Amino acid sequence: MNSHTRKSSIEGPAGALEIALDAPAGISRGMAIIAHPHPLFGGTMDNKVVQTLARAFLHCGWTAVRFNFRGVGGSAGSHDEGRGELDDLLAVVQHVSPVAEGDAGASAGALALAGFSFGAFVTTHAFARLNPVRPVEKLVLVGTSVSRAPAAPIDAAAHLKTLVVHGEQDDTVLLPAVLDWARPQALPVTVVPGGGHFFHGQLPLLKNLVIRHLSSPPI
Repeated sequence: MNSHTRKSSIEGPAGALEIALDAPAGISRGMAIIAHPHPLFGGTMDNKVVQTLARAFLHCGWTAVRFNFRGVGGSAGSHDEGRGELDDLLAVVQHVSPVAEGDAGASAGALALAGFSFGAFVTTHAFARLNPVRPVEKLVLVGTSVSRAPAAPIDAAAHLKTLVVHGEQDDTVLLPAVLDWARPQALPVTVVPGGGHFFHGQLPLLKNLVIRHLSSPPI
């Protein structure tokens, strides 16, 4: 993302997982794990929307951690339709923000989760897995994939810490499908007028929406 980005790899469930970390200048507010779009359609951790999310978190004092799902870039393994990718995401969380052994609630610091498209779909399931056992301070879902496989519902108690953003003219994940997912939960969705799936020409707006959400007090 910039000259200060630190790239490395960790041991994941299917072998090496490639990660990229950007740390703020001062004391980090916590770790933000950001998941990329569908690997079979060119999705990587260098996707522009993913990088925009990382910049928003970095602006707000978070350490932004991007990673490549299995089979992408320097990550070992092959695509697993979301199942193995969930394991990949959880492995990254445990590596950069581990839960203290013997204490399910203690960790190295605050944790936030974010994802774009397929990455947002995987992130919903990671949040559902983590939320009952450890606090997740912020959740950001952009262009959430809900059609190919069902995204997990977001616990009602976590709605105020959750930002869901979708483009009005998204032709990859149609807005009505996202509203059908959100409506039974009464989960608010922020709609960007005229926005497409990749928010071409609107990435600064997307960044500012995320910054505003991250700047709100923790719930």
